[in-house]
Amino acid sequence: MKEKIITLRPKGISQKQWAILLLELNILKRAWRPYGVDVEISAPGAKKIIEWGTKPYAEVNRRSSKQLGKNQRSEV
Repeated sequence: MKEKIITLRPKGISQKQWAILLLELNILKRAWRPYGVDVEISAPGAKKIIEWGTKPYAEVNRRSSKQLGKNQRSEV
């Protein structure tokens, strides 16, 4: 079967929108895989964004916050 190519050229897209677009395309790629469709995504920073966006919640680095005891206020 002949290879089909789609080219997307988003203009005026923010960095956050770009990351979300790549993650949505990755979801589409995973959904179509069981049907024998192999989608290849090539875009600037795609690998890093997809790796970051598909980490399990427990692995994502979060800022550690100081736990306050009962009836205590933070020092501001």
